[in-house]
Amino acid sequence: MTIQEIRSQFLAFFESKNHKIVESAPMVIKNDPTLMFTNAGMNQFKDYFLGHSVPADRRVCDTQKCLRVSGKHNDLEEVGVDTYHHTMFEMLGNWSFGDYFKKEAIDWAWELLTEVYKIDKSRLYVTVFEGDEEDGLEVDNEAFELWKQHVAEDRIILSNKKDNFWEMGDVGPCGPASEIHVDIRSEEERAKVDGKSLVNMDHPHVIEVWNLVFIQYQRKANGSLEKLPETHIDTGMGLERLAMVLQGKQSNYDTDLFQSLIQHIAKVAKVDYGVKEETDIALRVIADHVRAIAFSICDGQLPSNTGAGYVIRRILRRAVRYGYSVLNLNESFMADLSQVLVQEMGEAFPQLEGQKVLVEKVIREEENSFFRTLEQGIKRMDAIMDATRAEGSEVVNGEAAFELYDTFGFPVDLTLLIAKENKLTVDEKGFEACLNEQKERSRAATSVETEDWITVGGGDDVEFIGYDNLIADVKITKYRKVTQKKKTFYQLVFNKTPFYAEGGGQVGDKGYIENGDGKVAIFDTKKENNLIVHLSTELPKDVEATFKAVVNENKRNLSASNHSATHLLHHALREVLGDHVEQKGSLVNDKYLRFDFSHFSKVTDEEMEKIEALVTQQIRANIALDEKRAVAMEVAQDMGAMALFGEKYGDKVRVIKFGDSVELCGGTHVGNTGEIGLFKVTSEGAVAAGVRRIEAITNAEAENFYKEKANTVAEVAGLLKNPKNLAKSVEDLIEKNKQLTKQIEAFQKEKAALMKTEIKSKVEAMDGFNFIGTKAGLDGGSIKDILFQLKSEVENLFAVIGGEEDGKCTLSIIINDDLAKAKDLNAGQLVREASKFIQGGGGGQAAFATAGGKNPAGLDDAIALIKEKLA
Repeated sequence: MTIQEIRSQFLAFFESKNHKIVESAPMVIKNDPTLMFTNAGMNQFKDYFLGHSVPADRRVCDTQKCLRVSGKHNDLEEVGVDTYHHTMFEMLGNWSFGDYFKKEAIDWAWELLTEVYKIDKSRLYVTVFEGDEEDGLEVDNEAFELWKQHVAEDRIILSNKKDNFWEMGDVGPCGPASEIHVDIRSEEERAKVDGKSLVNMDHPHVIEVWNLVFIQYQRKANGSLEKLPETHIDTGMGLERLAMVLQGKQSNYDTDLFQSLIQHIAKVAKVDYGVKEETDIALRVIADHVRAIAFSICDGQLPSNTGAGYVIRRILRRAVRYGYSVLNLNESFMADLSQVLVQEMGEAFPQLEGQKVLVEKVIREEENSFFRTLEQGIKRMDAIMDATRAEGSEVVNGEAAFELYDTFGFPVDLTLLIAKENKLTVDEKGFEACLNEQKERSRAATSVETEDWITVGGGDDVEFIGYDNLIADVKITKYRKVTQKKKTFYQLVFNKTPFYAEGGGQVGDKGYIENGDGKVAIFDTKKENNLIVHLSTELPKDVEATFKAVVNENKRNLSASNHSATHLLHHALREVLGDHVEQKGSLVNDKYLRFDFSHFSKVTDEEMEKIEALVTQQIRANIALDEKRAVAMEVAQDMGAMALFGEKYGDKVRVIKFGDSVELCGGTHVGNTGEIGLFKVTSEGAVAAGVRRIEAITNAEAENFYKEKANTVAEVAGLLKNPKNLAKSVEDLIEKNKQLTKQIEAFQKEKAALMKTEIKSKVEAMDGFNFIGTKAGLDGGSIKDILFQLKSEVENLFAVIGGEEDGKCTLSIIINDDLAKAKDLNAGQLVREASKFIQGGGGGQAAFATAGGKNPAGLDDAIALIKEKLA
C-alpha cells in the first residue's frame, strides 16, 4: 500500500463510523499565544475541549500536518539521526466531543489495525495508565478491561504518567492515554527477546503507532485535577510510522514517499543511500526538512529572523548545512527537491500544487543567502583559528564560536568540524554557557504567568456584536490575572462584546467599560483560540456589575478604512499584475495598511500608477458594502470569494463584497468605499523571494500626507521667491550647486598643493630618518593624499599632521615601511596614545593611522608627544 492509499483507507474507515472528514488546519498557528505551530492533531479542536466553542459535528476525522521543532515537543536533533523522528509529519486522528468514549475508541482502533490494515495481532502490544499517587489517580481499569476483549492480558502493559497521561499544557484538559505498539523485528530477533520488554524503550523497531487519549479531567493552575462535565476522545497515529509497518520496512525513510525524495537528492550528490551512515543521515535530514519548509511556506510562514519564521529558516539551514558539509553540495539543491515533493504530495494537499512556484523561489533565495553566509563564516573562522594559534592555544574560545553561531548564523557543528580538520578543538562548555545565557534572556522576555480563570457567571460563548454596535451593555463572565515581561494585566471575558479582537491582520479594538464606580480602560482585544479576551491594566471594583462597553470609534473607523482599502488593493493588484497575485499577509491599524502578496518582480512605476488609479476609482464610485454573514463555504466560493492558503475557515464564513472585489473576511469595514476618502501608496519592496510588500495610507493619514507635501512645496517656493515654474527653479539650483562644488574641489586641490610644498619645507633630520610635525587647515582626506605623496618623495619619512576644519580636527601619521620595521614603530599605537589630547580616538596599521577629535586646541600637545617619543 502506498502512503496515499493508507491515508485514504483511514479516512474512509472513520467516515463509515459516521465521522465528518475535516481538512488539515494550517501548520502555522495564528491566534494561540501558547503555540507557534500545530504540533498535534488536537490543536485545531482546543476550543471544543476548553468549552469555548460548540462543535458542529460531535465526531470528526482528519489527517493533520504537524511540526515539532520548538517547545517541549522538539524532535529536531533526532531527525535524520534515527529512522523514526520527523520535523513535519502527518497525524491521522479520530475525535469525539462529548459523544463516544473509551469502548468505541479501543474497538475501532483494533478493528482498523487488524482487520483493515491486517497487521499481525501477535506483533501488537497496548499500554494502559497505571495511575499516579501524586494526582490521586488509580489504574485506568476501564481501559484495561476493554483491551482484554481483544488481546491477552500479558500483552497489556501498565505504564506511568510520563508515557500514558496526556496533558494539553500546564493547565487545561487532560486524561489517561492508551498506546498501541507494534513489533516489526524479524522472527529470529523476536524469538530471542520478548517484544513486551522493549515497549517504550526507544527501540527503533518496537514503536508506538497509535495513541488513544481519553480526555476526562481539567488541570488547574494550582496543579489539582477536576472532572470535566463531558468526556472526549483524541487519537493520533503517525502516518509515516504506519506506512513503515504496512510496507514491511525497517525505517520510515524506506517508505515510498521518502525514498522518492532521497533517491533524487542522492542522484544530485552522486552518492548511494544505504552505503555510509554519515551520508544516509544527511540524505534523511534533507528529505525530511524539505516537507516542513515547503508546507510552512504554503501556510503563509516565510523564513525570517524572528518567531516562527526563524524556526523555518533554522530547519532550512540545517538541511543545507548537511548537504554542504557531508554531500559537498555548494549550490541550491533544496528548491528543485521541493518540486519532487509537489509530485508526491500535491494530490493529497492541493495547496502544495497551487503554491509550488512560490515555494521553489523562496527556498532557492534562502539557500543562496545561506551559502553566502557560510562563505563569510568560514573566513571569520579562519581568522579565529589564526588568533587562537597566535595565543599559543589549541582551543577555540567558546565565546568566539558563539559569535559565529549568533551573529553569522554559522552552525556550531560545522565550527567543530573545521576546528578538528585544523587540529584544534572548541571550548564547547563555553559555547553552551553563552547559548544558555541567550536562551534565558529570550525566556525571560517571553515568559507568561497565567492564573486560573475566575468564573463570575454565564457561559463561555461570547457573542460578537461589533459589526453593528460600538456601544453595548455587557457583563463579565470570567477573568484572570496575567503577568508578562514583569507587567501585570487582566483578561476579561464578556457575555457579548462590541470590541473587535485582533485577527485577519487587523489590530484589536481599544476603548473602555464603565459603570457607577468609574471607567476601566481596555488597551487591546485579542482572540485566544476562539475566545475574545479584553486586556485591562486594572480589574473593575464590582466584577458582577453591568457595564457599558464603549469602543474607540475614531480608531475603529480609521482601521475599517484601511481594511477595506486592502480588499480594493488586492483586487487592483490582480487586475494589473495577474491572477498569480495572492495575499501573503497583512497588517491593518488606524495609521496605515501593509499588504504582502506573491509576485516575482518589482512593481514598476507605471504599474503602481495603474494600481493606485484603480483603487481611487473604486473609492470615488462610492460602492456600498455587500456583506453576507454565516454563508456556507461552498456558496461563498461560488460567489467568487478566494480562500487564502494558511487560513482555517469554518463551515460558515463571512463574505465582503465591494463591486468586483469578493473576499472571505472577519474584519471590520466601511459602509461604502467613499468613506475611505483618499488612498496613497507610501512604499513597495521585497519581503522575500517571490513576495512583495506594499504600505499605504488612507483617510485622515492620507489627507495629512498631502497637506505636508503642499506645505513643503509652498515653503520651498517661498524660499525661491515663488517662481512660476518651481521644478525648473529647483533644477537650476541643483545645477548651480554642482558647478560651485566643482569649483570648491578645484580650490581645495590647489590649496592642498600649496600646503604640500609648505609642509615639505618643514622636514627635520632626526636620528636616521626625516621628521615632519605640523598643522594644516585641511580635511582628513586631503591630508591623507599629501602624506602618501610625501612618502614617495621623502626618504625614511616619519610625518604627523594635525588637520583642522569646521571646528573638528584630525591627527594623521605616516611612516616609511622599512623605517617602521627597523625602528619597531607602529602608527596605530602612537595615534591612539596622542588622540587623548584632541578628545577623540582612532587607529590604523603600522605604517599609516588616523584619529578624529573635537578639541583642535590639543593638536600641538599631540604632535609634541609623538615627537618626544621618537626622540
